[in-house]
Amino acid sequence: MPKWLKVVILTYLSLLFFGSFLAVGALWTGQLEKSFPIISDIEIFLYYFFAGSIGGSLRHLYMFCSHYMRDNLTNYRVWIMYIFFPIFATGTAVIAVTLIQSGIFLVEFVEFDNAPYGQISIAFFVGFGFNRFLNKLNAVSKNLFKTDQEKEQKVEVEK
Repeated sequence: MPKWLKVVILTYLSLLFFGSFLAVGALWTGQLEKSFPIISDIEIFLYYFFAGSIGGSLRHLYMFCSHYMRDNLTNYRVWIMYIFFPIFATGTAVIAVTLIQSGIFLVEFVEFDNAPYGQISIAFFVGFGFNRFLNKLNAVSKNLFKTDQEKEQKVEVEK
């Protein structure tokens, strides 16, 4: 991987990581809402979004630095993962919390007066473990949307 690409990826992931903390702070203090009043309508989703961003960028910063220290950044195609996975993790974190709150995934949250800490924590973990969450989501989706033919084949195999 060229040196300039390593610098770009490290800068990008660092900006994403620290920028998400700044965005959460701006949300928490109400600064974003003062500038953009429409934010109040989607504020809770932005918390999940930025928590997923923090988790995804943290994991990929760790992976990037680990691979760099072991001199394993030789495949130039890997840069795609470092750029896009944290972005995918942000949206996936929002969807994960929505799935949990809808009752599809059974996780019970404790309610706090000033913030949804449990939901934000789940969004962070989904961002951090993006690949693992997608694997679980894929397994649930396969099970949930089995066709009648697949169900019959499973019954025959069990006999």
